[in-house]
Amino acid sequence: MPYRLIIADDHQLLIDGLSAVLNTNTEWELLPAVNNGRELLYVLEREQVDLVLLDLNMPQLDGVKALSIIKRNYPKIKVLVLTNYGQPQLQAEIRKAGAEGYLLKNSPAALLREVIQLILEGGMHYSEAEETPAEENTWFLDDFMKRYQLTRREVEIIKMIGQELTSKEISDRLYISEFTVSTHRKNILRKLNLKNTAGVVNFARENSLI
Repeated sequence: MPYRLIIADDHQLLIDGLSAVLNTNTEWELLPAVNNGRELLYVLEREQVDLVLLDLNMPQLDGVKALSIIKRNYPKIKVLVLTNYGQPQLQAEIRKAGAEGYLLKNSPAALLREVIQLILEGGMHYSEAEETPAEENTWFLDDFMKRYQLTRREVEIIKMIGQELTSKEISDRLYISEFTVSTHRKNILRKLNLKNTAGVVNFARENSLI
């Protein structure tokens, strides 16, 4: 009986390309692709699936949240994350969440086939981390901000709180008033449903912001 695979990605051109590559293997059965995390979970409730090829940046329910639900509800299903983001912080988050593999979308087709077979046979694969310049190292920042309804300034302040800087030190570094920093702190606590600074520090650590 062939292994059953499904692609979860919101870009049709990528789906078409992946399908062309995967359909060359007669030992794999490719199910119809889905375009967001909610559709993926709907299929997993009704179909037997061995491996999910999962994009991270999808509408309605992103890949990070979908991965967490899959590993909680369907622990036998293997997950290979396919993404454009090669930063080590994100790879660490995905590994911690339980994915069996992590591969960049610009990888050769031959490597993709090898990695899929490796994972189906019980192995794991993670791409070599690719550092980006500091000013570009946002590692999935747009989706991260959307997930928690944070602004770029709030993420910047969370990083500084994680480094245990005082409001005065933060205001000096950002050239804003302490009152403005205090307002940002209150908004951060509210958005993240945290009670105090220690919670923000833990959040920064758990999300590799420091």
